Amino acid sequence: MPLAEIDTVLFDADGVIQRPTVDWRGTLSGFVPPEAADEFVLDLMVSERPSIAGKGDFREAVAEVLERWSSSASVDEVLQLWHRFEAEPVVVGWIQELRAAGVGCHLATNQQSYRRAIMNDERHYGDWFDQSFYSCDLGLAKPDPAYFKAILAAVDQPGSTTLFIDDNQPNIDGAREAGLHAELYDLSEGLEVLRSLLGRYGLTVSS
Repeated sequence: MPLAEIDTVLFDADGVIQRPTVDWRGTLSGFVPPEAADEFVLDLMVSERPSIAGKGDFREAVAEVLERWSSSASVDEVLQLWHRFEAEPVVVGWIQELRAAGVGCHLATNQQSYRRAIMNDERHYGDWFDQSFYSCDLGLAKPDPAYFKAILAAVDQPGSTTLFIDDNQPNIDGAREAGLHAELYDLSEGLEVLRSLLGRYGLTVSS
């Protein structure tokens, strides 16, 4: 027996359907002296948070961080790293199998508008899903349970028949608080782990 009757699946992006193609943390670390690398990367990640929730401009935030650290890197050099990712074709194929079987599949991802444009407008991720929910558009971000409740309202489905898959435990906790079934998964675990995870909920995909 499956763990639950699931007719809707929400997929996170980074770590679940796509992976980086460069050592982005190592590359970012090269923009400042070695002793400042960890703090610089942390500062940059923190500066991204408002734009992920649809507040502020990420380009401006990056410029401010570079100025604060007296880095010689340009804003465009830094932003190029946000292009360095690729989707896993097997997972994309499985999503299409689920959709063909009548399961609603939606993208549920924390992104600022710059990355959203790359994923949605340039690479047409929207073609792979019934609906796409970017945090910058919703004005809400994971792990806030309100993010998940907004998606449930938009797709008109209850949490009891909805499965969320993400590679971040706080996001899993937020989804469960909102009443969804939620499972932790990272592409680094291998594709068979994801196939088995889906199978536990009665969601069958090809091997």
